[in-house]
Amino acid sequence: MNGFRRTFSALIRTPQGAVGLLLCLLLLVLTLFGPELAPRDPEQFHFTDRFAAPSAEFPLGTDWYGRDLLSRVLAGSRSTILLALLATVIGTVAGAAIGIVSGFLGGRTDEIIMRLNDALMAIPSLLFALLILSVLGSSSFNAVVAIGIAFTPGMARIARSVTLQAREFDYVSAARARGEGTVWIILAELLPNVISPVIVEATIRVAFAVMTLATLSFLGLGAQPPSPEWGLMIAEGRDHMFRSPWPILVPGVAIALVAISFNLLGDGLRDALNPQASS
Repeated sequence: MNGFRRTFSALIRTPQGAVGLLLCLLLLVLTLFGPELAPRDPEQFHFTDRFAAPSAEFPLGTDWYGRDLLSRVLAGSRSTILLALLATVIGTVAGAAIGIVSGFLGGRTDEIIMRLNDALMAIPSLLFALLILSVLGSSSFNAVVAIGIAFTPGMARIARSVTLQAREFDYVSAARARGEGTVWIILAELLPNVISPVIVEATIRVAFAVMTLATLSFLGLGAQPPSPEWGLMIAEGRDHMFRSPWPILVPGVAIALVAISFNLLGDGLRDALNPQASS
C-alpha cells in the first residue's frame, strides 16, 4: 500500500502523469457508462438532419443516416476502449510469462525461445494481426485475439531483458540456495521486481491497441455494421467525406485522444517508477 501511495504521489507530480491520469479516468467513465450517457439512440435515423453540422440539437453533427455522432461515439467507447484493453492484457500476460521464464532459465532454452520470438518480431504488428485474422476470420473477438498475439513478442523481449538483470540479484541467489522451486522463484521473487517496466510498456501499448483495432475495423476485419466502433465509423464515413467531414473527424479525434491519454500516462508511470531515468 505504501508503495502504491508513493507511486501515485510521484505520478501526479509530473505534468504528463497528472494529465494522462485525468484523461484516462475520464475514458474509464466513458467505457463504463458511455452508452448510458448517450443523449440519443445511436441507431436512430433522422433523415431530415442528414450530414448536419454541430449544433445545439446535435453537438457533434450527424452522419449520412442522420444518426447522432455524439451518441455513436459514446456508445462505441465501451467496445473500442474495452477491447483494446483486453487485447493489451492478453499480449502483456502472454509476453511477460514467456519473457520471464526464458530469461530465468537461460542457456539453450532461452536461445531457442528468443530466436523464435525475434522471428515473430520481424513481422510488423499490423501485418501479423492481419495474418492471424486471415486464419481466424473477421470479428471483434478475433481482432482482440490477433492484436494480443501480435503484441506478445515485444512484451516477451522487454520482460526477458528485465529478468536477465533481476536473476543476478542476491534475493534470487538466496532463494536458489534455500532450494526453492523454479515456479516459486519466478512468481514470488522475480515477478514483483520486473512488473514495473512491463506495466509501463503495457500502458503505452493500449494506445497502439486502439489504433490497431480501429485499423482492422476500418479494413472490415474487426467490428461489423451497425456497430458504432470508431474505426468502423471512419470506414463508413469515407464515402461521404466530401459532403460532410464530421462522420470521419469525430471518431478520428476520439481515437487520437485515447492514444494521447495512454501515452501521457505511460510516460508519467515511467518517471514515477524509475525517477533516475528522467533525471
